[in-house]
Formats: sequence, C-alpha cells, structure tokens
Amino acid sequence: MLGNFIYYNPTKLYFGKEVHKNLLDALNGFGKKVLLVYGGGSIKKNGIYDTVISALNEAGKEVTELSGVMPNPSLEKLNEGIKVARESGADLILAVGGGSTIDYSKGVAASAYYDGNAWERFWLGGKEPDADQKIIPVGSVLTLAGTGSEMNGGSVITDESNKLKVGKVFDDRLMPKFAILNPEYTYSLPKNQMVAGIFDIMSHLMEQYFSDDDDSTTDYLIEGLMRSVVASSRVAVKDPENYEARSNIMWSATWALNTLLKMGKSGDWMVHMIAHAIGAYTHATHGMALAAISPAYYRLVKGFGLHRFARFAKVVWEVPTEGKTEEQLADAGIDKLADWIKEIGASSNISSLGVTTEMFDGIVGATFLGGGYKQITKEDVKQVLNDSL
Repeated sequence: MLGNFIYYNPTKLYFGKEVHKNLLDALNGFGKKVLLVYGGGSIKKNGIYDTVISALNEAGKEVTELSGVMPNPSLEKLNEGIKVARESGADLILAVGGGSTIDYSKGVAASAYYDGNAWERFWLGGKEPDADQKIIPVGSVLTLAGTGSEMNGGSVITDESNKLKVGKVFDDRLMPKFAILNPEYTYSLPKNQMVAGIFDIMSHLMEQYFSDDDDSTTDYLIEGLMRSVVASSRVAVKDPENYEARSNIMWSATWALNTLLKMGKSGDWMVHMIAHAIGAYTHATHGMALAAISPAYYRLVKGFGLHRFARFAKVVWEVPTEGKTEEQLADAGIDKLADWIKEIGASSNISSLGVTTEMFDGIVGATFLGGGYKQITKEDVKQVLNDSL
C-alpha cells in the first residue's frame, strides 16, 4: 500500500428488505423540522413516499417538501433549495431518490447558511465550509444504485447557462448521517436507468483501479467488486426483480465510492470529467456517457499502465493468457469491457447521446484536465470524443 492515510466514514447504513422499518429510529436523532427532497414524483407512484411520510409523521416531524430535483441538478434548482431550506429552518434534509437527489441535498446542506456565492466558493473554488458555519445534516433513502452518494461527500451541480457540470467532494461533515438501502426500492426503475447506474459503479471502480503499480490490497478489493458487478448485471438485465442481483449491485455501488477504495490510490477520474462535460452540453444520463467514452479513453492510456490493464483482462474478464503479450491482453480486456457495455444495453457511442462534432470544442473546453498514468491534454480529450462517435 502506498502513502499514509486516515479513513473515516460517519454514515450509518441500514440494508435489506425490511430496513424501511428503521427509518423511524434513524430520524429520532434529529430536530423537529425536516426538508423532504425528491425528484419527479415516481416515489408517489411506487409507494415509497407514503412509507417515508408515515415514518416522518410517527416521529412527530414538521415536513417541508422540495420536489422536482432533476438528473444533473441545476444551479438554479440549487439556489431554490438554499432558499427553501433556510426559510423552513430545516434541522434535517431527507433525500429520497438516487444520486442526483442526494448530491443536490448535500449541496443545499452545505450552502444554506453560507452568506456568499456558494457556487463560486464550493464548486468552482473547491473550498470547504468554514469550521463555524452551520451545516444541515443529511439523511437518505436510496432508490437508485450507482453513484455511491449515500455514503460520500460528493455533490455534482450543473450551471446550465455556462454549460459547466462540476463535482465537489465535501469533507465528512456532508456525508449523509444515515442511509436506508432497500434493494426492492430499485425494482421500479426503468431498465435504462438501472443499466446507467450499473455502469456508473463500474466506472468508479475502474477509475480507482487504473492508477499506481504497487501490489495493493485495495486493488484486490476492487477486482472482487468488478467481478460482482459484471456477474450481477447479467442477471439483473434479464430478471430486474432478482433480489440477489439487485442487492449485490446496490451494495457494490455503496462500496465503490464511499472513500474506502481511494485509500493508497492516486486514481484517474478523467472519464468522469469528460462525461460531466458531455452532460453539460446534452443532459445525457451520466452512466450512459461514461459507458460511451470508457473504451476509447482506456485505449488511449493503456500503454502507460500496461501491466495493470493486462491484469484487468486476466482477473476481471478471465482472458486466457497463453501466447499473449501484455499489450494483447490489455487490448483483449478493453474489448471485453466494450462487449459487456453492449451486452447490458449501455450506450456504446456518444452520437446516441446527442453529441455532435460541432460540440467538441465546447466539451473539450468544459473538461477539467488531469489524468493518471498519462497527463491528459485537450487534444487527447478530442481524440476520445472522435473515437467514441
């Protein structure tokens, strides 16, 4: 293991078929006023809303509702939430939904009692709330597995007017205090949303895995999770209500991005950076944008981390090694990844997401550059876009 690190995660998880019954217990540690945040209203159709409201009423909470949180939550919506949270005097923000809803809720929680421009300070400036600033605690009821937002400090917001989609990973004060994870709550998702979430999980794992060259315990954990995601995805796309598959996917999503797997790892988050820029221009579903560009990106950088890419092929995809060079193994592993993307029904090109060549310069300009094995240039980003069309 490389480097020195401190690991801490304050989120309490309730996992399983009956954990909605624990919501009352989870709510009891907080004040009387709750801001209930959710998206387009699907939770009212599948019964989750009624379950949550029942628990809130039994706990004696005063509830203010904030609905309409969209995929790729906008800066305009963030500012609305800041106003509502402050005016309601919320003691707790309860996010019921997927990653967008939970991301948004953390953004509101961090910003409600900041007197300046929260977007400029936190997202563009990358700063944390001051030590003495009031932060509203967040709890979550998860309905879509993918982002891991239920157990991390991440919050992605889109400035639609300037076509900027920016992620801010807040410190542990913004990690949800609790998360209710019932795999059955994900059954009613449309298949494309389930698949997008599955690939988001895989991308989180790969972006931490494809970095560094030491023999790290973390990499063995990542390999096991990747194998689980692939196996469970193949079951879930054929049988969306297979509890074992959906529970494995939900659990893998949480551990893929709850900060555990970044310990001792440098990471390479360029696939996410490019996908964020694509989302800012097209509002494409995040997981689908990740799937559409991942094979091209990894072909671009594989030569700089050849041993790890060969290991990916052998361990995750069980590519036979006999008679193959490391480069051939690396290519075969990326080919297997591309095949799996098509197999589960994820996007295999950015044209299907509405990207045109006329958008390339804008997308490149909106991409935050970095890298892992290779420091990425604007020309590299454009090559990835070209190779992903």
